[in-house]
Amino acid sequence: MQYTVRDVLSMEVAPALGCTEPIAVALAAASATDLLPSREITSINVVVDPNIFKNGMGVAIPAAHHGKGLDLAAAMGALAGNASARLEVLRDVDEAAFEQARRLVAQGMVQLTHRSERGLYVNVEVESKNGDRARAVIQGRHDAIVLRELNGQLVESAEQTAQSSNTTSGEDMRMWLTQRSITDLIGLLDGLEQQDYDFLRKGVNMNLALSRYGLEHKCGLGVGRTLERLTERGMIVRDAITEAQILAAAAADARLAGAPLPAMSSAGSGTQGLGAVLIIWAVRKRLGTFDEQWALRATALSHLVTSSLKGRIGRLSAMCGCAIASGAGAAAGITHMMGGNAEAVSGAIKNVTADLAGVICDGAKASCALKLASAARCAVQAALFALEGVVAGENDGIVCAAAEDTMDALGRLSNEGMPATDRVILDIMCTKECNKL
Repeated sequence: MQYTVRDVLSMEVAPALGCTEPIAVALAAASATDLLPSREITSINVVVDPNIFKNGMGVAIPAAHHGKGLDLAAAMGALAGNASARLEVLRDVDEAAFEQARRLVAQGMVQLTHRSERGLYVNVEVESKNGDRARAVIQGRHDAIVLRELNGQLVESAEQTAQSSNTTSGEDMRMWLTQRSITDLIGLLDGLEQQDYDFLRKGVNMNLALSRYGLEHKCGLGVGRTLERLTERGMIVRDAITEAQILAAAAADARLAGAPLPAMSSAGSGTQGLGAVLIIWAVRKRLGTFDEQWALRATALSHLVTSSLKGRIGRLSAMCGCAIASGAGAAAGITHMMGGNAEAVSGAIKNVTADLAGVICDGAKASCALKLASAARCAVQAALFALEGVVAGENDGIVCAAAEDTMDALGRLSNEGMPATDRVILDIMCTKECNKL
């Protein structure tokens, strides 16, 4: 089957309020609770795959006053989540609902476990006071509800059928995308129409708003604000690289601190979306007045490359997606925006791989802003180097002669080489949590 750029954007790029791992849990909880005749909840049982568990341990949840934890996300989703809002499921949570959710967790009414499960998996069962039990399962994508049950009976719905169909289509599309060459991906951009440009512009504005929020408020580690202060004091120069670091890191500071603003995500991650979009727009700001539509075209290419690489390394893995995937996507987009051909775009992707391939994912948390700042530095440098003909070669480690083979090598590294790394990361994180108790 032949897919279009719009197909990829519609399946891979979407607004997300909060880190998508706790949000997926909140969405499953909200979807299950919607089936209950009575919403007087007595217990919630959450089972997730290890990577959802890892990514939900240290990241703040929107409307939770810096509160963290998949158990709290599940309680908030069950009590006040809007399942029809998908990855913005918690947008209507108010103070009273948060306090009620916090009490549910404090009273031990929310149980959370993780189990070995290949790929993204969330299973939430909610029980009400009258004994009814409802269950919802998310699998494959953060918003793909593939099963709903009430008292053990399957509940069919047009929406669920559509979601299951979309999940299958999404998997097929991602497989198709990984088989496209860089030239093919650039060629897809010729299919962009006005409504696609409008959608891409919406994503840019959304992510720029998060960046402004991060610069105007004390959020997380304050990586973006600190970089900006250092430029004002003359400690570092505000060039294209620093501009990209400031914009991207400030947005990550805000998002990972639970700011009440959505991000336009890319390939299932809001932080990846920040990198895929903002790094390009920072370069546009500092290096020249590139036409807006051409910059939006470059942003679309960034999303395509990010999704193609995530299709290889996995939706969730031990490899940091906001560094390597959105870093490669942004580098490709910058190179294209600045007039680079397919060979230069490929070179930029190989340069990012040579630089950042070893960056691990140790869960979503405030310090991801540091990794996104590193990705911004790398992406801009990789693109500028490629445009100057400076490209990592096939004798450089896992870098191969072709960008497509290099991305395949990253996929093999992630899927064959890093599962044990993932287990060790989670063990270290869990041991730390146990020692705090």
